[in-house]
Amino acid sequence: MGEAEKKIRQLPEDLQEEVEDFIDFLLKKRLKRSRSKPTFNWAGALKDLRDQYTSVELQQKISEWRIGGK
Repeated sequence: MGEAEKKIRQLPEDLQEEVEDFIDFLLKKRLKRSRSKPTFNWAGALKDLRDQYTSVELQQKISEWRIGGK
């Protein structure tokens, strides 16, 4: 058992809950920081379809593909 854990156990229950909430906050904060920015390396992947579909038709087609439609 680490020193921090020993100290937390000495706190009243309401403060232990506050410590737990703070730890959750720190973990969420860390996750937000570690996300990388999108690369958009997919841009232009459907350019070979531009002569077959308008942008609206292509959006509809993509929607169909995502939900497993026609």
